[in-house]
Amino acid sequence: MGTVTIGVSIAVPEPHGSLLQERRAGFGDAAAHGIPTHVTLLPPTEVDASALPAVEAHLTEVAAAGRPFPMRLSGTGTFRPLSPVVYMQVVQGAETCTWLQTRVRDGSGPLARELQFPYHPHVTVAHGIEDAAMDRAFRELAGFEAEWPCTGFALYEQGPDGVWRKLREFAFGGALVPPQAGRAMSAPLGGA
Repeated sequence: MGTVTIGVSIAVPEPHGSLLQERRAGFGDAAAHGIPTHVTLLPPTEVDASALPAVEAHLTEVAAAGRPFPMRLSGTGTFRPLSPVVYMQVVQGAETCTWLQTRVRDGSGPLARELQFPYHPHVTVAHGIEDAAMDRAFRELAGFEAEWPCTGFALYEQGPDGVWRKLREFAFGGALVPPQAGRAMSAPLGGA
């Protein structure tokens, strides 16, 4: 069967997702239209194609243990000079994203792996482009804000053309957390 490259992420919903994708393309990031706007839970990971049913079963369990939570993006940040990335900051929901990505990569599951850098939830808006364009992205999106109830995450596969396509969505198992309660959650997800 061979291998496939997969990723797990939380999609940024419309109209915010398309707006940020268009802005990313406008800054000169050639990969923008092949990457849906998202918060990564599992970075690109190569797995044997025969492992996909086990991966889906694992992600179903992770989602069932969670509950929807409020997500909010506000302002920009950068990983420069360590990595040529400008991103939108996750200012609400970051703790829950961290909890989720830990469970997705759990050592007992099929997606166990180490990360190249410490996990930092974010939405990339510029990657690997000229410094002047990175500076422009950082400046022009500094006032951008978006908020939505995050109700699950999705499994994506990268095609031979470099485009990421959604394979399946995984909905959380619990009730929605009111936005005002999101900051005060001591246990980010049910069952934690």
